[in-house]
Amino acid sequence: MRVTLLYASAPRTVHELELDLPEGTSAGDAVRAAGWLDRFPETASPDEALSLSVWGRRCEADQALRDGDRLELLRGLRVDPKVARRERFAGQGARGAGLFSRRRPNSKAGY
Repeated sequence: MRVTLLYASAPRTVHELELDLPEGTSAGDAVRAAGWLDRFPETASPDEALSLSVWGRRCEADQALRDGDRLELLRGLRVDPKVARRERFAGQGARGAGLFSRRRPNSKAGY
């Protein structure tokens, strides 16, 4: 079976590899077969919160893969998205952010 492995080691840097694996191979076995635990040492460290997904849906390392699957290695989030949004909003101010921040001349509020 043919499986595609993806890993973004840094923003805007994506590593992609296609593997031919025997039927019944698990997601963890596919990562080991690709040699990515050695190539990317941060994936093997216990401090790094690394998880797996197949076509964007989280999976466990023992999940069996099927032909044509796209296996992704996911890095942990550095910043909570809610906190980042609050900080961006605080920096922009209430009037500078949002959908209705710029009004057309002679228009009603909110349009």
